[in-house]
Amino acid sequence: MWIPTEHEKYGVVLASFRGTVQHGLPLEIGDTVQILEKCEGWYRGFILKNPNIKGIFPSSYIHLKSAHVKNKGQFETVIPVEDSVITEMTSTLRDWGAMWKQLYVKNEGDLFHRLWHVMNEILDLRRQVLVGHLTHDRMRDVKQHITARLDWGNEQLGLDLVPRREFSMVDPDEISVTELYRLMEHRHRKKETPTPASTHHLFVHMKSLMSANLGEELEVFFHIYDGRENRPLSERFFVKLNKSGLPKSPEKTERQCTLFVDLGSSDLRKDVYIVVHIIRIGRMGAGEKKNLCSVQYRRPFGCAVVSIADLLTADSKDDHLLKVYACNTESEWFQIHENIIKKANSRYNLSGSNTGLAVALQLLHGDIEQLRREYMVLFTRGVSITRKLGFSDVIMPGEMRNDLYITLEKGEFEKGGKSVARNVEITVYVLDIDGQVLKSHVAAGSGEPGGDEYHSLVLYHNNSPRWAEQIKLPIPVDMFRGSHVRFEFRHCSTKDKGEKKLFGYSFVPLMQEDGRTLPDGTHELIIHKCEENTSLADCSRYLKQPFSKANLPSNNQTLKGTKESFWITSFLCSTKLTQNGDMLDLLKWRAHPERINDSLSKLKEIDGSEIVKFLQDTLDTLFGILDESSQRYGLKVFDSLVHIINLLQDSKFQHFKPVMDTYIESHFAGALSYRDLIKVLKWYVDRIVDAEHQDHIQQVLKASEYIFKYIIQSRRLFSLATRGQNEEEFRVCIHELFMSIRFFLSQENKGTSPVAQTQAVFLRTFPAIYGELLKIFTVREVAGFVRETLGSLPTTIHADCPLEAVKLQCIAKTVESQLYINPESRCILLPVVLRVLQAHMQEQRDLVMCARILTSMLTLIKKEENSTAEPVVSEEVELIVESLLGVLLRTILEISNRPQSAGPAMRLQFQDVTGEFVACLLALLRQMSDRHYQQLLQAFSSKDNLRDFLLQIFTVFRILIRPEMFPKDWTVMRLVTNNVIITTVLYLSDALRKNFLNDKFDYKVWDSYFYLSVIFINQPCLQLESFSPSKRKKILEKYGDMRVMMGCEIFSMWQNLGEHKLNFIPAMIGPFLEVTLVPQPDLRNVMIPIFHDMMDWEQRRSGNFKQVEAKLIDKLDSLMSEGKGDETYRELFNSILLKKIERETWRESGISLIATVTRLMERLLDYRDCMKLGEVDGKKIGCTVSLLNFYKTELNKEEMYIRYIHKLYDLHLKAQNYTEASYTLLLYDELLEWSDRPLREFLNYPMQSEWQRKEYLHLTIVQNFDRGKCWENGIILCRELADQYESYYDYRNLSKMRMMEASLYDKIMDQQRLEPEFFRVGFYGKKFPFFLRNKEFVCRGHDYERLEAFQQRMLNEFPHAIAMQHVNQPDQTIYQADAQYLQIYAVTPIPESQDVLQRDGVPDNIKSFYKFNHIWRFRYDRPFHKGTKDKENEFKSLWVERTTLTLVQSLPGISRWFEVDKRELVEVSPLENAIEVIENKNLQLRTLITQCQSRQMQNINPLTMCLNGVIDAAVNGGLARYQEAFFVKDYIMNHPEDGDKIGRLRELMFEQAHILEYGLAVHEKFVPQDMRPLHKKLVDQFHLMKSSLGIQEFPAYVRASPVHFTNGSPRTCRNSVPNIISPDGGRGVARRSYPAVNRYSSSSLSSQASNEVSNITGQSESSDEVFNMQPSPSTSSLSSNHSASPNVTSSAPSSARGSPQMAEKHKHSRENACLSPRERPVSAIFPNPLDPAQRAPPHQIGDTTLPRSDPNLSAPDKVRPTPSSWSLDSVKEGAPSFSDSFGKLLCPPVPPRPPYSGSSAKNMRSQSPVSTSRSPQKTTVPPFTPSPTECQSTSLVSNSPVLSGSYSSGISSLSRCSVSEASGTELPTGEHPPHPLPPPTTLPNSVSSSSDEPIRRENKTPPPYSVYERNNPRRPVPLPHSLSIPPQTDPPALPPKPHQLRTGSMKLDGTSDPRVPRPRPLPRKVSQL
Repeated sequence: MWIPTEHEKYGVVLASFRGTVQHGLPLEIGDTVQILEKCEGWYRGFILKNPNIKGIFPSSYIHLKSAHVKNKGQFETVIPVEDSVITEMTSTLRDWGAMWKQLYVKNEGDLFHRLWHVMNEILDLRRQVLVGHLTHDRMRDVKQHITARLDWGNEQLGLDLVPRREFSMVDPDEISVTELYRLMEHRHRKKETPTPASTHHLFVHMKSLMSANLGEELEVFFHIYDGRENRPLSERFFVKLNKSGLPKSPEKTERQCTLFVDLGSSDLRKDVYIVVHIIRIGRMGAGEKKNLCSVQYRRPFGCAVVSIADLLTADSKDDHLLKVYACNTESEWFQIHENIIKKANSRYNLSGSNTGLAVALQLLHGDIEQLRREYMVLFTRGVSITRKLGFSDVIMPGEMRNDLYITLEKGEFEKGGKSVARNVEITVYVLDIDGQVLKSHVAAGSGEPGGDEYHSLVLYHNNSPRWAEQIKLPIPVDMFRGSHVRFEFRHCSTKDKGEKKLFGYSFVPLMQEDGRTLPDGTHELIIHKCEENTSLADCSRYLKQPFSKANLPSNNQTLKGTKESFWITSFLCSTKLTQNGDMLDLLKWRAHPERINDSLSKLKEIDGSEIVKFLQDTLDTLFGILDESSQRYGLKVFDSLVHIINLLQDSKFQHFKPVMDTYIESHFAGALSYRDLIKVLKWYVDRIVDAEHQDHIQQVLKASEYIFKYIIQSRRLFSLATRGQNEEEFRVCIHELFMSIRFFLSQENKGTSPVAQTQAVFLRTFPAIYGELLKIFTVREVAGFVRETLGSLPTTIHADCPLEAVKLQCIAKTVESQLYINPESRCILLPVVLRVLQAHMQEQRDLVMCARILTSMLTLIKKEENSTAEPVVSEEVELIVESLLGVLLRTILEISNRPQSAGPAMRLQFQDVTGEFVACLLALLRQMSDRHYQQLLQAFSSKDNLRDFLLQIFTVFRILIRPEMFPKDWTVMRLVTNNVIITTVLYLSDALRKNFLNDKFDYKVWDSYFYLSVIFINQPCLQLESFSPSKRKKILEKYGDMRVMMGCEIFSMWQNLGEHKLNFIPAMIGPFLEVTLVPQPDLRNVMIPIFHDMMDWEQRRSGNFKQVEAKLIDKLDSLMSEGKGDETYRELFNSILLKKIERETWRESGISLIATVTRLMERLLDYRDCMKLGEVDGKKIGCTVSLLNFYKTELNKEEMYIRYIHKLYDLHLKAQNYTEASYTLLLYDELLEWSDRPLREFLNYPMQSEWQRKEYLHLTIVQNFDRGKCWENGIILCRELADQYESYYDYRNLSKMRMMEASLYDKIMDQQRLEPEFFRVGFYGKKFPFFLRNKEFVCRGHDYERLEAFQQRMLNEFPHAIAMQHVNQPDQTIYQADAQYLQIYAVTPIPESQDVLQRDGVPDNIKSFYKFNHIWRFRYDRPFHKGTKDKENEFKSLWVERTTLTLVQSLPGISRWFEVDKRELVEVSPLENAIEVIENKNLQLRTLITQCQSRQMQNINPLTMCLNGVIDAAVNGGLARYQEAFFVKDYIMNHPEDGDKIGRLRELMFEQAHILEYGLAVHEKFVPQDMRPLHKKLVDQFHLMKSSLGIQEFPAYVRASPVHFTNGSPRTCRNSVPNIISPDGGRGVARRSYPAVNRYSSSSLSSQASNEVSNITGQSESSDEVFNMQPSPSTSSLSSNHSASPNVTSSAPSSARGSPQMAEKHKHSRENACLSPRERPVSAIFPNPLDPAQRAPPHQIGDTTLPRSDPNLSAPDKVRPTPSSWSLDSVKEGAPSFSDSFGKLLCPPVPPRPPYSGSSAKNMRSQSPVSTSRSPQKTTVPPFTPSPTECQSTSLVSNSPVLSGSYSSGISSLSRCSVSEASGTELPTGEHPPHPLPPPTTLPNSVSSSSDEPIRRENKTPPPYSVYERNNPRRPVPLPHSLSIPPQTDPPALPPKPHQLRTGSMKLDGTSDPRVPRPRPLPRKVSQL
């Protein structure tokens, strides 16, 4: 049976448990579990990190821990009873664990490793804490370490700042908000700015000396030297080195390492140096040979210097190698370091090129105790301390020091009878009072222990040596008296035995008779002659002699006159001895009572450090004098006491205050002093008002704290001694003293007057007195003193009065004092404090101090909350609310709205103040109970006051919610703030309902309320979804989800509004929408229904809800682009609202609105998902295009449309799609007109006129067209701009524009353009974004991008997509699949502009533009066999399935890809296919021959290869295969309808033979010598080919035509027959046209309807592709359409081309396999389509007007073609039909498309041709005959798959209809035909009637961004000579000018065609952007 547990509540999992039993709960080791029930060795409970899943687990797996249980029962929570630091550590490490792994995933290796180390360190420390064996101090250190590490990690990972007190986390509910703020602020400050250390220490580690000329032992001395004052700052550190230059005692680190301690911040500057002197110990001369002399001398070696400033920048751990210098002359040795510092190069040089001193130097910061903790190793291993000369900046009491420093400066010696100067060495001894040498008391420096004596340097042959050697004499204080220092002088001989001969001595006593020590400074000592050591044995003898020349008696001339002297400098650093006689006089006042007056007067002149040395003795002296003669010396003693007290205020001596406190508590014995002290103090206070000089009085008042301490202590001592006598008298004295104080405080003075300054001085020290008074008086009495004293201050406030600030500081200290903590005193003091505070806050003065006071007050209130003082606290809160709440709100508003123009320091100060005031407000609101709120709201006298208060508090709350209110990691503080806000809002919403509804409705208050609620819900710190699970759980447990609470409150308040809701529609739609986008299901369910309510009320008001719709759409875009909303929201929005409106009368329009908004959400979500990706890719661009079109077409939102135009433009620029960028910007450009209407500032555009913006856009677009090499489009815009400039007579800009236009023309001719490839992409499956799903697109590839590269790019963009391996249309399973399928293959563009492409003489550079721009349609061919496949000749059954794709917009456009609007599928029969192939090859041959003739080819190879390919293939069976397949009797019998086509094929074969013959003639002319054999072979093979074709002679019509290929041929007369056989005239061959199924738009088109030579040109690039026309079973001779060279470019992308000879493995699979580019036979075998109109099925175009073939027509009407009648109508109709087609050449290049759809044209029968005779009036242009060169292509075979029928001289007059079947071009939108069209009745049997023919694509609105649809009338331009027309009898109408050929936007007559619908412009708004 399961029993609820009593004590077993919490545990840790010891081993993992799989939970395989029924109801088992899987556990992992380390999980913490909460236990609910137990049963026979099993527990039931849950894991704390996932409390929703409960289960059972074995009790043996759990280690139980003690825990507190809160809310026992169903919702109990468990808190483990363990150290809070451990709890925090555990939870923090768990949080870090997950984030740490993420760091690895994100590749943040550095932080990953650092965090790993810190986590291990914390775990180790945690172990130490848990074991519990640490001492109290160590435990403290460990916890400090842990919390520092935790804070570091939290900061690095961007987690929250944890408020702590004493290392433990603080529960924000347990302390007041003000205290919480202070803790957070303290931790934040600590984190931000570590306080700079005031003391610094230099660590020196001597490593070695490197030098070539060593061999002697060395001594190295380091000291710190001030270069500015030229004096040492520290004593010396001394290291001995052995002969190798290494430390002598390597095992004793304290002898190699030292710490130069107590450097002040002022010592870390450039001119402070570390100076190193090196002394060698050895022979006199460094290079002397070894002799018998064993005496060693200390001799100079070298010096090194380094600036301390260098250590501040260098890496502290680096070793330094110091250069060592030697002086040039030894006499300069004493100042070598100064010379090095001054860089006096002439006085020193490097002691050796490779001499260097290796030293480790490191600056450490902080006090010495801190260093001991941080650098334990240093101190445990051993380091010597090197002190400063003198005391440090701060002197600590108890510091013991007694060091005498003596510097051996210089000497003056006589020769002593020698010829050369002496080598003098000094030996120094210290002797005590008995004449005994003091052992170990002479130290050369720290580092080495002291010795008995010291030997100086020896300077060679120098009678005036200067040593400048410093020694330290650490003599104990008790030995100072009677001790002296003796200096013995010896001459060191370098001859004989090298003995040292004594020749004199000096001495100096250390203490004078009166007890003063040797004064600091330089002393000139007398040198006494002495040659025997024995005469120094008795020191009492010489001590009687004078020692210094300064104190010689005047009669002693003998010693005065001597030249010999010795100078030393002494400096004493002692905490016990003094050199000051006045100090000694004062301390010995009893010995000389008469000197008391002088001594007291001189006390003020004595140095402070001397006074603090003897502080206790001095104080005893003063009070001793006061007790004995108070009348006489009372005032002087008082002044001296004041001087000493104020001395301790100095920062240098402030640490002695505790010494004085201890003295007062323990040593002070002046029981009677209080009377004198009170008397003198009152005397001073009474004199204040009248005194002229206030300085001294101010000094007295400064010291009043300690004076009161002495008074109170004295009184207590007196009471103890007398058992409380004279108590009343004492109280009266104090009262009188306070009366005097109150009187002087009440004086009103100007702020600058001396009295006011004295008042300020007193107020500063006054709060320090409270504590002393409390020792004797009661709390109420002291509070009374304080209240009355503060109340006596003048109430009139001058804004500039400094006294006010001091008064406030005094109150602040009062509030922080012990006195105020007591509730009894608070009720007395609070009114005074509040009065002052209110006055200051109202005037916005001293806000920092006000905030401090308020914080202290409110912190205390929280503490008292749970005590018995509850009513007192409530009363205090009431008082504070009453007097300060309003002013506090106003203050926060004021300082929040201040302009932040002040300096950073000022700004920081205000920021701090804002935070403190906010904390105070929150603390106050949190303390307020129901009663307080009621009283507050009742206190307002009028509605207006209440309204102002509510508006104020709502505004303040909005300020508190701002993200910048607190630092971003202060989540704890933000949550507390929000909790207080929501509690207060719940109270205030009642007031809102009661006072501001119905007739009293106030919009402003309600609006403020809703606005606050909305931003409250949207705060980042409340978005729990973004937090870690543990953090979310903590917040939910503590506060719940505050968003839902506020959401419910909004809903409730909204429901209360009733008809007033209309005031908030549409204003609140946006804010409420933002709330519903918060990903909290409950909140969404509460808030979404409000939209239904809004729709309902709006419907009632205006009969629709357009406003609601508009606002929703506007806001959705901005909110979703910020990342709000998701798919779930879209579904929820849809379902909730649809459900809500089911019963409404306006249900239909509601459903429509919801559907629109939902569709917009779909697109916006797609857009957002795409934009998250890194690179700009097609997906981003496609998505933006989709959204842009949605805004334009469905929503008609102009501003959003324009915004997305610019977003798309930016994407294109980023991706370097300059052409697309231009088209995109053109969309905006076309919305503008050339008007002067002003436009507002918008996006990045300034405020300007519409004309200016349009001009700017034009220039930008032209620039981008230029970068995208789309110069033709740029030219049109240049012209438009030029027209504008011309109309404004702006000739300067007109000139520039014309020059720009000219430069674009130059670029067209000079620069190379890459020809893009096009790819069809199908996106299938539900996983694609909405705008791609189950759609197919055609994409323009990047430069050089082939199919494989494109396919790879698409797969990279859609990494989850599967590439489909076939080209068939997918079935429904693929469409509905939950996956992504990509189907990609290359397609061939079908150009619309045929006139330019078919015209000869037009350079390729120009043609290339028309081949690949403004393409609407694309083609894809797939070969297949129909019926049985003939293995001998597969051409019999080889059909082509031709798919034509029509796009919604032409490419290029605003995107690189557009959706396919329509697909058409037709089948091309084997015969038609054969015709296409041969036509293509003929055209290619003709072009190459022409190029060769005109010398355009650099070499003849391409022609050679092409000829070789064709002839070789023909000889080996190429053309023979066609003969076998189509010329046999069986075929002709079975396919009678193909008679014309068979004839056409034969005609083409003959034509090819003729071209080849001529080509060989040209080839012979140009072929180089080494290729003659090949030419001969070609000629032989050609004769074979002719014979295989059965050609002996060419037919008559062929022979009759002159062969003439030259480029500049004279034009033939009008009636001459075009040159058929000539390669350049070949396109004008007079022949019949055959209605190939795939070519004609209508079945009734006869053979005269269109006679193209070819519709497909050579298609591939590699030479072998073009010329291998060898038959093969699989490819036959159709594979011969490969390109010859770069000069022969191809129209189909390489990826769509076939291989030269297809491998065997592809023979049977090519029909349906999606092959790689080199393997795909598709377009190669089945070449490109014909004219643009070809694909239309017969029954669609002109269904009503085009008669079908009439079987009843007579035979003459249906002219039957026969094989011999190839030249039918060739002469008769050449002229009119060519004129007709020439008229069509004038059509512009980019027409709209026809409304046809792709029904199959399979097995179409040939229809009867229209009668060949035509009347001239039916043509659009009067007939004329062009020369064969008129349309000849001089340089390049046309790459267009569609060639116009203008090559034929037998073109039907049907070509005048708008849809030009022959050329594939027609009149563009907005243009009339060159001549009026005849009415339909004039052509009863014609194919169609032009006037009724619908313009192509009229069912589609032409895209607004087509450059070619700009209706801009142009001036006529003269026709170039090459296109001029010879005079004729019946003069034709002149064709339009060439620029009109180029653009479809230029009208001939300036009027637009009324039949063509112009795209509907967006409605213009008044605020047009």
